Amino acid sequence: MQAESKKPQVGSLVGEEYEVEVGPVAHGGHCIARTESGQVLFVRHTLPGERVVARVTEGEEGARFLRADAVEVLSASKDRIEAPCPYAGPGRCGGCDWQHAKPGAQRRLKGEVIAEQLRRLAGLTPEEVGWDGTVMPAEGDKLPAGQVPQWRTRVQYAVDASGRAGLRRHRSHEVEPIDHCMIAAEGVSELGVEKREWPGMASIEAIAATGSQDRQVILTPRPGARLPIVELDRPVSVMRVGEKDGGVHRVHGRPFVRERADGRTYRVGAGGFWQVHPKAADTLVTAVMQGLLPRKGDTALDLYCGVGLFAGALADRVGEKGAVLGIESGKRAVEDARHNLAEFPRVRIEQGKVETVLPRTGITEVDLIVLDPPRAGAGRKTVEHLASLGARRIAYVACDPAALARDLGYFRDGGYRVRMLRAFDLFPMTSHVECVAILEPAAKGV
Repeated sequence: MQAESKKPQVGSLVGEEYEVEVGPVAHGGHCIARTESGQVLFVRHTLPGERVVARVTEGEEGARFLRADAVEVLSASKDRIEAPCPYAGPGRCGGCDWQHAKPGAQRRLKGEVIAEQLRRLAGLTPEEVGWDGTVMPAEGDKLPAGQVPQWRTRVQYAVDASGRAGLRRHRSHEVEPIDHCMIAAEGVSELGVEKREWPGMASIEAIAATGSQDRQVILTPRPGARLPIVELDRPVSVMRVGEKDGGVHRVHGRPFVRERADGRTYRVGAGGFWQVHPKAADTLVTAVMQGLLPRKGDTALDLYCGVGLFAGALADRVGEKGAVLGIESGKRAVEDARHNLAEFPRVRIEQGKVETVLPRTGITEVDLIVLDPPRAGAGRKTVEHLASLGARRIAYVACDPAALARDLGYFRDGGYRVRMLRAFDLFPMTSHVECVAILEPAAKGV
């Protein structure tokens, strides 16, 4: 059935509606369906096995695929619930993908995505990477359907023309004003960003550190706008993004927050990277160290090291006779990492891109490697270099299963096999998932 609708422009199918059977989940928070003519639809706000009316949101006649929202559910999945968040749904906030799915179903869907990416991009099965298909919830996140964990310790609010804070709509610059974000950590909600107006601001980032009471807001003004006087519901440091240089500058309070993980405190400069879920840093350090099994005297690399989370954990375990080299491109993150790890004389942090700095170090062999690359992954050239170093074990931390799968294929070409893979649901209600893969030379697996 194709419902009557008006096409906004010649060739565009935006606004067209199709009654479709929904197929498997796909990477990115949508499911796959097909029109009667066979055109692929990537449909949000639905679940596998449902029959829905899908309204096209992007795409033209003859395009390889269309994007769509399920605007009416004709036959519901047993995994469907009413979305707890009032801002979720077609045309609304784009921050969450699976508000309409039971928590267990969300994790199964993420597991299916990981398995599909491994199979399609690396030719690997879950059994071949030592994974049982389970995506583990973070501690405290296993809640009944309809309850939402408050996990997001860093929230980037957009600000509309009237000065109201909100969140971006899916694949849009439009702002959905909100009164409360359900997945925001309690410390973020306590700041009350949504309760006041922000005239002249383009965005507000609110940060609630884990393991300390540090709170911070980072203001990005529109060109020429004056900074507002910030009076929030609790003490907070204030930073601003420079209009000309794009740097983050102190307005009031500390220019950093203190985070806690693996029994250590880490300084993280304004705008610097730290895992968003309060349990993520400890969860990932544990998985990485259990996989690597560092020994006293080992030499190790921590690539894309940020403020030194894994380098610190490695330094603790390899001891005074071991050595750790961290490489990070961000200048402020390098400064923080050197500060955080100053007590370890055998830890060195170098600034620059991994693919540029690593060859210059002259390192030809190493015992252990940790890499936690950005969403795009490490890439073939870097993986080939790492495989040449003969590491006993390699830990790959990945926030994107597609990039992970591609790089695992490159590692296989370089003589490494995946000993085990673990997956963690550190981004509940969204399509994102974190994985830790432990690799070793393929000859050891024979």
